[in-house]
Amino acid sequence: IEVQFLFKLVDIVVKAMSVVFPELQEQTETIRSTIRKEEDLFNRTVERGFLEWHDLIVDIASDILKAFARESPLSVMDFVELTNLDALNRAIIKGLTPEANSLEKLVHRLRGKVDFPDQALGGPNVWLKVRSDRELSNAEIRQLKTISGAEAFKLYDTYGFPLDLTQLKARELDLSVDVQGFEKLMEQQRSRSRGAQKKETIEVTSVQPLWGPTKFVGYDHLIAEGGHFVLEGDKLYVEISPFYAEMGGQVGDTGFVESTDGKQTSVLNTVRSADGVHVLRIADREIFGPGSGIPLRQIVDVDRRKLIQGHHTVTHLLHWALHEVVSRDAAQKGSYVGPDKLTFDFSSAALTPEQKRDVEKLVNEKISENAPVSWTEIPYAEVKKRKDIQQFFGEKYGDLVRVVQVGGEPTKLNGYSMELCGGTHVRSTSEIGAFRIVREEAIAAGTRRIEAVAGDAARVWAREEAARQQEKFETLSRKKPDPSPLPVFTDTVQTDEMLKQIDARAAHLEKFDVDVRDWEKKHAKQAEADLRSRAAQIANELALTKVSQKICVVGVPDADAKLLQAVADALKQKFDGPIVLAGAKGGNVALVAVVPKQLTSKFQANKIIQQIAPIVGGKGGGRPESAQGGGTDPAKIDDLLAEARRLLS
Repeated sequence: IEVQFLFKLVDIVVKAMSVVFPELQEQTETIRSTIRKEEDLFNRTVERGFLEWHDLIVDIASDILKAFARESPLSVMDFVELTNLDALNRAIIKGLTPEANSLEKLVHRLRGKVDFPDQALGGPNVWLKVRSDRELSNAEIRQLKTISGAEAFKLYDTYGFPLDLTQLKARELDLSVDVQGFEKLMEQQRSRSRGAQKKETIEVTSVQPLWGPTKFVGYDHLIAEGGHFVLEGDKLYVEISPFYAEMGGQVGDTGFVESTDGKQTSVLNTVRSADGVHVLRIADREIFGPGSGIPLRQIVDVDRRKLIQGHHTVTHLLHWALHEVVSRDAAQKGSYVGPDKLTFDFSSAALTPEQKRDVEKLVNEKISENAPVSWTEIPYAEVKKRKDIQQFFGEKYGDLVRVVQVGGEPTKLNGYSMELCGGTHVRSTSEIGAFRIVREEAIAAGTRRIEAVAGDAARVWAREEAARQQEKFETLSRKKPDPSPLPVFTDTVQTDEMLKQIDARAAHLEKFDVDVRDWEKKHAKQAEADLRSRAAQIANELALTKVSQKICVVGVPDADAKLLQAVADALKQKFDGPIVLAGAKGGNVALVAVVPKQLTSKFQANKIIQQIAPIVGGKGGGRPESAQGGGTDPAKIDDLLAEARRLLS
């Protein structure tokens, strides 16, 4: 799809739906812009998918070429006659220039420019050969002509290619698709998705508590006694509870319950049934008798609840700060509030570093003001038209709603941050502690996610970040000698001081990283210059000693492949006969052969390397004018050089 068109429908849809959803009129430009971005992103993704498709066909063609092997390359037309892969061959040949009529050149075209084609097909030391398809079974040929389920799934999952499009493109090239393998991977992805999105759900078919929705007392109390309960398996249905049930992005409470005789077990999570009954998942049901019970004692994990409350209140402050710094259109799209961190999803373009810094600074300023946090329940009719109270598009509200406000007079609905919210919160902003944005990223076109920590969770993050910084520093230190010491980190200071230390270390590492890259570039340039200088010196010495000889076959001490190639490049400018060089470094043998073009009718560099490399336990290949090889037995280099002299005699 080359032309975007969906965004043109926005005005029509808004006009039709604004009677029911008047807020659409205010968001028309944002909706249009987001849809255009989504269309553009989709089109670019599909374009990359077609590039991936072409690479896939190249891989399949290369595999087919490798499968038909014998001692010497055949022409493309011979390959076509042997393989009977008409459509695929047409696709291959169509992309070739007229002069690319050998399999050697075909491989260059298929796999990109490489020093010699055996590197492209199957790695070093594997020379391309072709044999008749009669030596391959029909099953082997079918397998070679099949796009695997994994490849089809990658096209779908990464690039948006539906399976039927992949099948259509495959049929055009006389290929098939492993649909069964694709479906297996699709089901695995669905299972992963279900697992990632899974929330604990409650089946109440066999349990019908008589008391109706649970009375939640956890806004004001963290311990509750009394009320009835029903036990089913590891689920405890309770009539009253201080445990907050997972809802609105906030995780459920944990803690303990005690039986009437003082026995205690852990509460692992709290959820809510469709009927509004709180259900505690407990570790040990054996402390209770079967069936219904009489009053029990419920105890919320206080420290964990404090972390959650701090993160929930600071989520409201973050939402408010985004409106102040970025845009009033930065609408909430989702959130997670837990003891370890908070995440906040919102509609916006990517934040600039300055915006992230300003948002974090503003939130911390409001925390330090020790503003009151309060809540009150009022009829929804009184707040639904107030733009200063955050309400969420698509959310269903009852007749009575709870408004959480930060700042202003408690419960007077005159705070600077006010939202409809049923979660638990601190009583004043100073209880939150230091706030830090640790990540800001895209999760969809037009939607960003901020991950942040506050209070004791920020201290935990700072310790972990300090360890990551130390690891990075040690990695960089191995690359550049005499590094400047990393600033000290200590976790015995206040949280805001810990975060300042993290910032100082981050700045130091950023500069150190730049210094290392600059040093490596300078060192690499010097190393390259030293290599060329040494190669030129060796080439000059060889040219002087071999000036009266027709061939140059020598061993170069302590030389790897890179040095040998540089010597050969320099030497061929001074010496017009065949050159064979061998060297060893670190137990590996390197070989280079060069034959002037005017002598290739008599000697071929690639054939020389193919014949001498096995002497040192290796292989090689290349072109008639230039070839390379390697081996693993340096002790046999003298024997190899003797054989090279014999071949060139």
